[in-house]
Amino acid sequence: MTEAAIIDALLTFLPQQNTTEDDFNRLALAIFAYQFEHNPSYRRFALQRGRTPFTVKHWRAIPAIPISAFKDLTLSCHDIEDVEAVFMTSGTTGTVKGRSYHPTLDVWKCSMTHNFRQRFMAGRERIRMGILFPDNTTLPNSSLAHYLTLAKHTFGTADSAVMLNDNELDWDRLFAALEQAEANGEPYALLGASYSFVHLLDELQRQGRRFALPEGSRILDTGGFKGQSREIEADDFYNALTHALGVPREQCINMYGMTELSSQFYDNGNVECPSVKSGPHWIRTRVVNPLTGEEVPEGEIGVLVHHDLAHFNSASALLTEDAGVAVEGGFQLLGRVTGSDAKGCSLAMAEFLAAAQGAQ
Repeated sequence: MTEAAIIDALLTFLPQQNTTEDDFNRLALAIFAYQFEHNPSYRRFALQRGRTPFTVKHWRAIPAIPISAFKDLTLSCHDIEDVEAVFMTSGTTGTVKGRSYHPTLDVWKCSMTHNFRQRFMAGRERIRMGILFPDNTTLPNSSLAHYLTLAKHTFGTADSAVMLNDNELDWDRLFAALEQAEANGEPYALLGASYSFVHLLDELQRQGRRFALPEGSRILDTGGFKGQSREIEADDFYNALTHALGVPREQCINMYGMTELSSQFYDNGNVECPSVKSGPHWIRTRVVNPLTGEEVPEGEIGVLVHHDLAHFNSASALLTEDAGVAVEGGFQLLGRVTGSDAKGCSLAMAEFLAAAQGAQ
């Protein structure tokens, strides 16, 4: 299939209801064949594993690239000088950032909006939003900035706003919006990086303030704390949000996503932690032993591998550095890998580089 045919197929497949495992498998194999043909680094790695479009008959056998490869190699089927967007992973000054190339954002946007509508909007067409993160004009290479900007434009009311001033949280404007929602009974949604909510909780405590947001109000946090705020346990975090803002834990949604994917995972609230995450019908997750690549039994801890059809331009199968466990309805995210799992991920990365760099 050509790039145009892959894009057309995805834009048809993503909005569909009641797709089957066979539907997913056929499209996954077609995308693997496309990536095998047009991504030399990935092709060399797949060949070393003895995997080709002729030998791979099921999506579970598609070789997964280590997530660190995005920092070391150019992984793109399309000319990187002719792409609509380049998303870069976060990192401190001087560190090498991973890059994800998007010839078009049509598929990425389709993935985000269909999934967000189902998992966060809870039947509402629009809701007033306060965004606790810069928009995509300020951070053009941030996938999260694009995600939140798209959420506001597609699902926010006209008076939704980014609550920052010179990249600092604008407490006066934010608290005025919360007061208004509290007074008029209009549901309100707060969305942003997890660490932004820690700063919000600290400021509310400093000012001795609390809010009781109306029924139907929702919170979306993502990304963890990444050293940008004080650390806080998940139970304490969501209890504090409920106490400070009046939003019950079942309406506090955590989104799990990454630059190296084009789709996101959500839970159904955080009444219990760790919550169960799941994705849309165009993504599958396996939990594997990184040393062998074999799936571990349900209930055992391993490393997450995601197969995201929407991430068509580089490699749709991704070996993460996230530990998790498969449970009924999805998986639980347990943090970064440690010990033997971390060693396994490092070995997988070394193997990938040895194969991929041989093609360059």
